[in-house]
Amino acid sequence: MKTQASKSAAIRARLNHPVIDSDGHTIEFEPAILDYLKQVGGSKLVDRFKSWHDESLFGWYRLSPEERREKRTPRITWWGMPTKNTLDRATATLPKLLYERLDECGLDFAVLYPTFGLPIPHIEDEELRRASCRAFNNFYADNCRDYADRMTAVALIPMHTPEEAIEELERAIKELGMKAIMCAGYVRRPIEAVARENPAARGQAFWIDTYGLDSAYDYDPFWAKCEELKVAPSFHSSSMGWGTRTSTSNYIYNHIGMFAASEEGLCKSLFLGGVTRRFPNLKHAFLEGGVGWACNLYADLIGHWEKRNLKSLDNLNPANVNKELLMDLYSRYGGEMVNDRLEMHQSILVTPDEDPAMLDEWAACQIEKVEDIRDLFIPNFYFGCEADDRMNAWAFNTNVNPFGSRLRILFGSDIGHWDVPDITEVLEEAYELVEEGKITNEDLRNFVFDNPVSFYAGLNSKFFKGTVVENEAEKFLDQ
Repeated sequence: MKTQASKSAAIRARLNHPVIDSDGHTIEFEPAILDYLKQVGGSKLVDRFKSWHDESLFGWYRLSPEERREKRTPRITWWGMPTKNTLDRATATLPKLLYERLDECGLDFAVLYPTFGLPIPHIEDEELRRASCRAFNNFYADNCRDYADRMTAVALIPMHTPEEAIEELERAIKELGMKAIMCAGYVRRPIEAVARENPAARGQAFWIDTYGLDSAYDYDPFWAKCEELKVAPSFHSSSMGWGTRTSTSNYIYNHIGMFAASEEGLCKSLFLGGVTRRFPNLKHAFLEGGVGWACNLYADLIGHWEKRNLKSLDNLNPANVNKELLMDLYSRYGGEMVNDRLEMHQSILVTPDEDPAMLDEWAACQIEKVEDIRDLFIPNFYFGCEADDRMNAWAFNTNVNPFGSRLRILFGSDIGHWDVPDITEVLEEAYELVEEGKITNEDLRNFVFDNPVSFYAGLNSKFFKGTVVENEAEKFLDQ
């Protein structure tokens, strides 16, 4: 079809570097998905998938308002994709049409993430989960193969166990020829004590496993396999339905911050669990949650280390209280508040004994000086940001970020979803921060090109080989 002129295309024409969309979305054509699933697991598995999908999509509607409140069934996404802009709706489903319109959008290359596939790695039924991931990955690989010079799709990686993750990772990379992955951002695991006492509550009483700190499994073999296969893990899971995101009536309440909340926990777990220390060359990306939470986490880690490193804890050790001085000061200055109560207060000063081996909560990441936090956080973590997010400027605010750091953000269009009414305006929206003086042209280049190349090709220098950005990517990597 004939493409139209757009402001985004005009902006791209003025830039001296490519634009890489690190979080485009495809809206899967479900009849084709079901065919792929049938090939993988047969008709009975297709029926089970339909039942799971039907309950996920329509379960809320089958409940009365009273039942929703009793079950605490959250209001999930509704009217989540463009319809009035029918061209964009079709574009997000048909790679051939998207391919023709990339120039109109001002995009050189796009990494496509799923829509209906987002929750697939979180399916509780192991057989259905693993077969569905396999089927979706077969579909993604076939769907984008003819357009590989300008787009690629991520493979879905289930993470319930390291072995399960490694199996699908190896298959996606070695057999399907895929080169980007989307891992489940967490696993909901039952609290076993509750499940034993009340089996019916097994699915309701849960904890969030984030693979680093206090995980149910050692995920180091998976991170090692990522390094071996030269692929950087990315995560795109929401916290819908847990924590404070369980409104039974308001999707917006549940949606705001849902990616940031889950990703903050994951990022914190990987860092404090020592993953970035043990795998310093492995990069991790957290998609669609923005960077505001990451700037806050980065500063908070530094602030907590300064006050709660092993040496500073001496200021907090109850054994160091001068009890005689404390009681004397209370007696002289406490007045009516402390009269006849000092003996009681002395008992309150008694605290449980702490295991000396557990005092250093930075041990796994081996933080010896505050700069170590910067050196393990900034190079290893990337944060997917939508074009219209005003907090994108925070990533580059060296006057605010500790050590004058620049957090590594990735430009994501999020095409195909409700918050992008016109896909030809995405780059235009990202450029508004330049026009307003909030970020510089160099910042924009980092956002839409340098950081994406660094993330996707940091381990795999051939990631962009054969693509329209191959030469520019090679020049950047050679710097």
